[in-house]
Parts: sequence; structure tokens; C-alpha cells
Amino acid sequence: MKITQRCVVRMHYELTDESGQMMVSTRNGEPAAILVGSRNVVYGLELALEGHLAGDVFDVTVPPEEGYGLRREGWIERFSKKHFSRPKALRIGQQTGVRTPQGMRWVTIFKVGSKMVDVDMNHPMAGQPLHYSVEILDVREAEREEVAHGHAHSTGGHEH
Repeated sequence: MKITQRCVVRMHYELTDESGQMMVSTRNGEPAAILVGSRNVVYGLELALEGHLAGDVFDVTVPPEEGYGLRREGWIERFSKKHFSRPKALRIGQQTGVRTPQGMRWVTIFKVGSKMVDVDMNHPMAGQPLHYSVEILDVREAEREEVAHGHAHSTGGHEH
């Protein structure tokens, strides 16, 4: 079955930056399972998956506009420390998640005060091309419940 919208794809992938440094790899763990069309991965990778079959192995470079976006200079926002899971451990330059009204977001710590934290809201990989090496393990039609929930479920059910 070819990968199309509303397919569930299980795959291994490696993500490297422009210098070839490994950023993420699923090779030593569980494969990623995504629902194509639900933005479970960056848009450019989702586009590159379409038309492939189980067993395909390929490389793709995703431009910043289809990855984590272009960098926005000066995009600094201030948050109360209560929005961070470990506020006492925050250090300038650290990449961490912050709870926002839109959900969890990866940011870089810019300044740490006694009660407030200034963060660079750009994703740490914003402005960079993303180099993926992908191996498609299997492809199947999504179940109605997966489409309704917007993500793939594991065998035997799901956890939220």
C-alpha cells in the first residue's frame, strides 16, 4: 500500500543537522508511528513520505520553511517560572519545554530572573535544513478512531 493521507506509517528515521551531527534517531528504540495528514511530523517530511511503500529507504532534506520555520530575530517572550517543570534548574542557553496556552513548546532560555524567565520562542532547529534518513517499516489504513484523535494508536489500543 502506498503512503497517502490518513495512513498510519511506522518508520525508523535519523535526523541530522547541516554539519551532519545526529539530532534524533529512532534506530535504537521503538519506531515512530504517525498518522499522515495530522502534522505528527514536520510538514516537509510528511510530504516526502507520500507515495512510498513499506520497505522503502530514502533520504530527504527538508527546507526550514517546511520544517521548524525561519528564525524570527528578537522573538523573546517572558514566562513565570511556574510554566517550567524544573524552574530551579534553568540555565541560559538551555533548551527546554514551556507550557503555553497552545500546548508544550520547545524554547531556548535567554535570561533567568528570580520569578520570570525570558525565552527565545524560535524552535531550536528553526532556520535550519533538516536531513532525514528514513526506513518505512509498514503502512496501513488509519482506523476511524485514529483519524478522530489525530494520531496513530499502538497495537491493542492507545494512551493519551
